[in-house]
Amino acid sequence: MVDILAISAFHAAYAHAIDSDSLEQWPSFFTERCTYRITNVENERDRLPAGIVFADSRAMLEDRITALREANIYERQRYRHLIGIPLIESADENGALARTPFMVARIMHTGETLLFATGVYQDRFERAGTLLLSERIVVCDSTVTDTLLALPL
Repeated sequence: MVDILAISAFHAAYAHAIDSDSLEQWPSFFTERCTYRITNVENERDRLPAGIVFADSRAMLEDRITALREANIYERQRYRHLIGIPLIESADENGALARTPFMVARIMHTGETLLFATGVYQDRFERAGTLLLSERIVVCDSTVTDTLLALPL
């Protein structure tokens, strides 16, 4: 059975990969065929499918990281995730549905730190030997999106 401890450990490892700039590890938290979408609370409430970021496979996530490393030009920054306690909506031995609140601080190369994003992860986990995301919808509380949304949330 997938439980709160397993999901919390997953979130800790997920956040560590992003916050420690080990971005090449990030796609490995997802199944091969997955959905990753960043949207806002109003679009999600109105069931609008368009998001700020959309990927429908691990390969697309890998391409995103390659682009961040090799093609995109953006101001150097890093994140610090604070992840709340998951609310498990359903779970069994094969996976789980969960909602987990998050806050992300962005630290710029100048040292300036600001609250960058708050929201909830709406997750579908699958157990494939290890726990993986088959779907992560990142629902941001704010409808205003910073143009520096470079790193994954």
